[in-house]
Amino acid sequence: MTTIRSMKMSECETTVRCWAIVPAAGGGKRMGANIPKQYLKLHDKTIIEHSLQRLAAQPELSGIVVAISDADEQWPELEINLDIPLHVAPGGEERCHSVLNALNTLAEFAADDDWVLVHDAARPCVRNADISKLISSLAGHPVGGLLGLPVSDTVKRSNAQHVIEETVEREGLWRALTPQMFRVGALKKALENAIADNYLVTDDASAMEHSGQMPVMVEGHGDNIKVTHRADLKMAEFYLQLQES
Repeated sequence: MTTIRSMKMSECETTVRCWAIVPAAGGGKRMGANIPKQYLKLHDKTIIEHSLQRLAAQPELSGIVVAISDADEQWPELEINLDIPLHVAPGGEERCHSVLNALNTLAEFAADDDWVLVHDAARPCVRNADISKLISSLAGHPVGGLLGLPVSDTVKRSNAQHVIEETVEREGLWRALTPQMFRVGALKKALENAIADNYLVTDDASAMEHSGQMPVMVEGHGDNIKVTHRADLKMAEFYLQLQES
């Protein structure tokens, strides 16, 4: 299914366009709420509204595809008005299936060589400056990459009983954030192959890595948190307030 919620199209300066995908079919069980976490309120808007509006504010983007579960009762109640087209694709069983469904919808009007930025619905605090940095850094790259943060804490590996087995060398380790930016056709093929191989896809970059590609890390900011637990709501509110002030 494809639903266009806004019809104003922004033009890219080049023939290769940029799009965004937001997988939003998850239930957010770790949050312990009675509705999916993307519909919890931060200030006066839901988490997903903050995330979509951040993306829509990017002048490089030509449109957004959001993947929504067929059983979602909250999405139809939202009044989302963006300055770029917003399309709806069916959600999947797992995040990777939702992204693939959204790519199939996107393929109806995007070229294989276009860029697509996949962004978590539950990352409402992403900075537009970081998204611009990602796009400009990767514009000429053959593969693409993602926003991330170098690991600064000491990292331990433990066994099932939480007994430390080793201290992991943190040099070269990154925390993966979103958006993650790849070519439409390449990411679609990588996800199809990973799913066919029963490969655990933890993010879009891992699917590209599984296909033999080498994505690039682009450093972002630490306030680009993913709202997962109750405590994250207060932190996200704090970061949004700081950004707005």
